[in-house]
Amino acid sequence: MQLIIAEKPDQGAKLAAPFKHKKTQGYIQIEKCATFPDGAYVSWAVGHICELVPPEEYDPSYKRWSLDSLPILPGKFKHRITPSKAKQYNLLNELLKRQEVKEIIIASDAGREGEYIVRIVIQLSGVKKPMKRLWISSLTPRAVEQGFANLKEEIETRNLYYEAVSRSCADWLVGMNGSRVYSLLFQRRGVQGVFSTGRVQSPTLALIVTREKEISNFKPEPFWEVKAKFAFGDAEYEGLWFKGEESRLKTPEEAKEIADRCAGKEAVVESIETERKEFQPPQLFSLSSLQASANQIFKYSPQDTLSALQQLYLDGYISYPRSDSSYVTDEEAKQFPDILKKLSGFPQLNTFLPPPKKTLIGNKRYVNASKVGDHYAIIPTEQVPAPGKLQGMNLNLYLLIAKRLIAAHEEKAIIDYTNLITKVDQLDTFVTKGKVIVQEGWRKVLYEPTPKKKPKAGASEDHSSNKEEDDEDLSVLPPVQKGNTGHVADIQVKEGKTQPPKRYTEGQLITLMKTAGKHLDNAELEKVLQRTEGLGTEATRANIIGGLKDRQYIEVRKNMVYATNKGTVLIEALGESVLASAEMTAKWEQRLSEIGQGQESPKAFMEQAQRLAQKIVSDALAAEKEWMFTVDMPSGEQRPAFNKSGSSNGEGAKGNTGHAQSAELGTCPICGKAVVDKKKLYGCTGYPSCAFTISKKILGKSISESQVKRLLDKGQTLMLKGFKKGERSFDAALSWNAEQKKLDFLFADRVEKKEPTK
Repeated sequence: MQLIIAEKPDQGAKLAAPFKHKKTQGYIQIEKCATFPDGAYVSWAVGHICELVPPEEYDPSYKRWSLDSLPILPGKFKHRITPSKAKQYNLLNELLKRQEVKEIIIASDAGREGEYIVRIVIQLSGVKKPMKRLWISSLTPRAVEQGFANLKEEIETRNLYYEAVSRSCADWLVGMNGSRVYSLLFQRRGVQGVFSTGRVQSPTLALIVTREKEISNFKPEPFWEVKAKFAFGDAEYEGLWFKGEESRLKTPEEAKEIADRCAGKEAVVESIETERKEFQPPQLFSLSSLQASANQIFKYSPQDTLSALQQLYLDGYISYPRSDSSYVTDEEAKQFPDILKKLSGFPQLNTFLPPPKKTLIGNKRYVNASKVGDHYAIIPTEQVPAPGKLQGMNLNLYLLIAKRLIAAHEEKAIIDYTNLITKVDQLDTFVTKGKVIVQEGWRKVLYEPTPKKKPKAGASEDHSSNKEEDDEDLSVLPPVQKGNTGHVADIQVKEGKTQPPKRYTEGQLITLMKTAGKHLDNAELEKVLQRTEGLGTEATRANIIGGLKDRQYIEVRKNMVYATNKGTVLIEALGESVLASAEMTAKWEQRLSEIGQGQESPKAFMEQAQRLAQKIVSDALAAEKEWMFTVDMPSGEQRPAFNKSGSSNGEGAKGNTGHAQSAELGTCPICGKAVVDKKKLYGCTGYPSCAFTISKKILGKSISESQVKRLLDKGQTLMLKGFKKGERSFDAALSWNAEQKKLDFLFADRVEKKEPTK
């Protein structure tokens, strides 16, 4: 008999679904069948069921924060069972040790984290039984059956486990030592609390703070432009004065002189130059490109997008979401005609179906097995949901993925870009830009139809970037020809100011992390993304941005990312430290990736990580003597606070000085640590290992400490009145869903009534 270990309960249920089975508490038993001649058990972890132990479990003296104890360098890293997940671990341990279980199948998500989650459980159990690996990129019945029929040998994916462990331990070393040394040094400057640092977190924050400084230091400069309106018989159009490549003038006097000189004068069409450009359909989605598009179009945060994609994956509707590839193999491409046929049932898609191209096989832009890696691009599976089954965010993301696949089967887009040059009195040159779609191609799938507009004066448009997703307003030039004469009907001087660089959106930040902080155009971007890991991985970037929010290093307002004073102060302190280096982190990601490919030694990497931890501490101590900035935490901004054990976000132990501590509200239902009031929300003190939080306001209803205490103690609040969704108000209790690790609403018929309703 085989024991199949999934990563989550709903994933386990999907793996058992194609076979005759019966459910038992904590596991599912598959009956004897062709795939499992002796039957099988299916059980699961509940996310990270094990965790790295805190410093004090290596040495009790580490519980008290002290500069003298740094750096903390465990000789051998240890794991422990997450307290809140001990029940499921004990069940797995018992199943692993059953005599009838002869073989173990690792069936977690097919990636480095999934490998880590299950192998650590097996390792801590001490069981030494043969293992196989289920490696699939979707959870449809067909994919599950094919996966079990083609199991990998566990040695084929073992290096991914080494990569994940190395990543986790290196992050522990860098985060633990960096957080402690900078927090303690800030304490010497009178600022209490924890300033968390991280191998990926800190360079990402540095990118945001750098942009914030560029905006703050930007000094706008005025400029003047001259715009003319020309009349050529019945045709009218505008043009912008140019000299060489420059349209902006430094003084109003220069601009006025040109305007006066040209007013009412004869105008001649000197030239009309048209350049035709062809745009291939965009590539299929990787997670980063999908998160960036969802943020741009719908303003969804990367974390919300990933959560919704994970649900679509578990429902069997899309392929594995944490993919870093934009390609598929021939095997997936063979399924596309059938998938597209099923997608035609969606009213939002049927006008584009069937597409002009019947297959993508042979098209290396999309079908290239050598560029697939662990997983192929994010695509709809053959298990297409019925129209109306998906709603809200899940529907929007599914349609986004489906449209990208349809667009790949479309023709290229062809656009003519035209520069019309008008000469006034044979002296002054005016430029008018226009563009016309010759062939809509894939654009009709991904873009709303754009109404034709009047031609624009040619100053601010720039078509030189050759963007694939060229969505600027279209304009059609007037019916004039070279040599036509007309006159200047009107001329005006327009004053403007140079603009500072814009803050990043969350979607742009995801792309910037992937390129390790490099600003690239589309052609360069496509090349770089194939050879670099950037900052973090597809699976972790959203969490990194979420962590920066939770630590109050950044704020997101109207989808724009702002650095807070706390975040800016930390980056000022880091200065030239390797902790803030995007390049160093990108190189580390490359080395970690090489561990996963069996090309790099985990031991050598960890030795380097220990040396880096030592350097972080020594560099911080040296740099602190040169700190010139003032540490000021304004009253409106939350000061960081230690939790019960002296740590914040799970990254340290108690500091040298006493200070106020948040009162415990109860025990975290995920990890068993304390939940406290974190000013802007209620949250677990075990962050970032545990991400349990409760907002202080849910759908317009304030959630009190007493209700949080009751929720943590009894599993649900009392009935709360006044939740609002749109124009509708409703009453409900909040309940903790342990299986899905989220809050649910409970309505009157399901709420315990042992206490009076408030």
